[in-house]
Amino acid sequence: MRIFLRGVDALSSAAAWVATWCVLLACLVSAGNAITRYALDLGSNAWLETQWYLFAVIVLFGASKTLRLNGHVRVDLFYGTLTPRGQLWLDLVCLAVFLLPAAGLLAGMSWTLFIESWSIGEVSSNAGGLVRWPVKLVLPVGFALLTLQGLAEMVRRAAILAGVMPLLAQYERPVQ
Repeated sequence: MRIFLRGVDALSSAAAWVATWCVLLACLVSAGNAITRYALDLGSNAWLETQWYLFAVIVLFGASKTLRLNGHVRVDLFYGTLTPRGQLWLDLVCLAVFLLPAAGLLAGMSWTLFIESWSIGEVSSNAGGLVRWPVKLVLPVGFALLTLQGLAEMVRRAAILAGVMPLLAQYERPVQ
């Protein structure tokens, strides 16, 4: 169990590392695009699409680490009033009923989109646009990472509830 948890957490951390560098790269591409467009009167749709692709990587590769760090959005109306044990149970139920089915379904559906795009060599319809399959690959990979991290969080919470693992952190309600 601990090997599975460490492995999934490491995979999420590696994906988040890629997402972090994509933030810097997106800033550089954006600045470079603005400078060349306004100072040199040069522009390309490829640079704009590169920014969109990088944004997709940032969001989808960062989601699993955000889940691991308990940084996702939740409704505090109920959650904040529960005991730590009640919060664990609510997390466990919500992960099983909402996150895993949705993320798993999206991973499967987006895999089909990627395969179709890759097989036909899909290219953007914009002048100077990029090939589409790389960004379409980000979708199933990102949702698969989120699904794996969701499974790990379910295992982690179940282990804490069973007394096999200690509760290391407690939920802190955001300042309002």
